Amino acid sequence: MDWKEYFKTAKGKGFLATANKKGEVDVAVYSRPHVMDDGTLAYAMTSRLTHANLQENPSAVYAFNEEGGYRGYRLYLEKVREEKEGALLKEIRKAANTVVHPGAGELLEQVVCFRVTKDLPLVMG
Repeated sequence: MDWKEYFKTAKGKGFLATANKKGEVDVAVYSRPHVMDDGTLAYAMTSRLTHANLQENPSAVYAFNEEGGYRGYRLYLEKVREEKEGALLKEIRKAANTVVHPGAGELLEQVVCFRVTKDLPLVMG
C-alpha cells in the first residue's frame, strides 16, 4: 500500500495504541501520520504516556477509521527513530498551529518515526 497517497486524501480519525514493558496498554487520538519518502510514518507527540511507553516498548498499533463507516486500516508499527529538533518537527508544529489551534504546535516535543510491519483492514469482513 502507498501510505503517502492514502493519507493524502483519507479523512477520518486515528488512534495510536502503545504498551509499557509490563503490557499496560494506552490508546490516544492521533492525526494522520506524516509519511516520509522512505515509507516510515512520523507522529509528533508530547512527553506523556504514549511517548513514555515507546521508551520501554517500541511496538505500537495505529488504527485509522475513515469517515462514513467502518473502513480503514490497522497498522502495526515498530519505532525506528526519534527526533527532538529539525525541519520535520518544525513543519508538524506549524501544521498543528493551523489545523488544531494557535499554540498547539508548541506542545509537541518530538517526532517519533515507525516502520509498518503489518497492515490489516480496520474490520475483517
